[in-house]
Amino acid sequence: MIILIIYNVMMLVGMYYNNRDVRAEEMPKPKIGLGELLLKMKASGICGSDVMEWYRLKKAPLVLGHEVTGEIAEVGEEVKNYKVGDRIFAAHHVPCNTCRYCLSGNHTACSTLHTTNFYPGGFAEYIRVPQLNVERGTFLLPDSVSFEEGTFIEPLACVLRGQKTVNLSPGQSVLILGSGISGLLHLLLAQSLGAGRIMMTDINEFRLNMAKKLGAEAVINAKDDVIGALREVNEGRLADLVIVCAGASAVFSQALQAVERAGTILCFAPTAPGETLNVPVNDFWRNQIKIIHSYGSGPQDNAMALELLKAKRVKVDRLITHRLKLAEIGEGFRIMTESKDSIKVIIEP
Repeated sequence: MIILIIYNVMMLVGMYYNNRDVRAEEMPKPKIGLGELLLKMKASGICGSDVMEWYRLKKAPLVLGHEVTGEIAEVGEEVKNYKVGDRIFAAHHVPCNTCRYCLSGNHTACSTLHTTNFYPGGFAEYIRVPQLNVERGTFLLPDSVSFEEGTFIEPLACVLRGQKTVNLSPGQSVLILGSGISGLLHLLLAQSLGAGRIMMTDINEFRLNMAKKLGAEAVINAKDDVIGALREVNEGRLADLVIVCAGASAVFSQALQAVERAGTILCFAPTAPGETLNVPVNDFWRNQIKIIHSYGSGPQDNAMALELLKAKRVKVDRLITHRLKLAEIGEGFRIMTESKDSIKVIIEP
């Protein structure tokens, strides 16, 4: 009798238990199937949503990470457009492209997009990219875009979708509430699209200094008189477009006060569950103020974000403040959670 002993090849992952407990652990290296790819991670960004503990705890323990680039290590049968060694970005959420939401251009409302993912997550040495993600969410990285820059494709695509949704126009005054990574990407993209005065707020001086360094016309400490400072900088007017990039309910209330007549509020960040917003309906009706939400990105947004990075229209390397090894994943989450002197933390193998 012949007995076969099959050994699992192990790999290192960052296993999330909570924001203060993210461990470098081993798990079996994924095996790929028909139409799939095995991605060897080269860079993976820690997203602000990765440290939204109320959102993540219910699924813990798990491997997080969705802003990932790398090299193809294995190619499944019937994969035609990719080969071993290709440099790629892979999207974790992809739409069906056939439902009523996709057909109307609202890909991020697609049920398929909300349920697809790669395995086990971006904070892993190797990642299995399912067939649907290969077909609709995998992009070749040109040599002009580094692995680190490629990790910004997804967050920049989300920002791009948001600004397209509100039809940001050249010359508009923009107030960005929150100067973390999302707020700063909104700043860089709005500059690229020809916005007028761009003003930013935060309670973190490091982030405010970064916003000023990147070209914000004015930076305002959120603890100060934001509305008064806004009018002083903006010729007595409020902002044509207010972009909410912080999840505190007080920030959303501030947005209601900061928007100009016929202006728009873009809600780009979520609050904790159960938070409500009291909107002065009659004032907004009379002043023709719009409140619009934006979630995630679709394939076209990802493709356009990659083109912006290729053309160096949005220079994201300036946003990277920390680079850590996968074995140091816990330290990366500590840095992101404390938010003292960090903007973007990149995890490398």
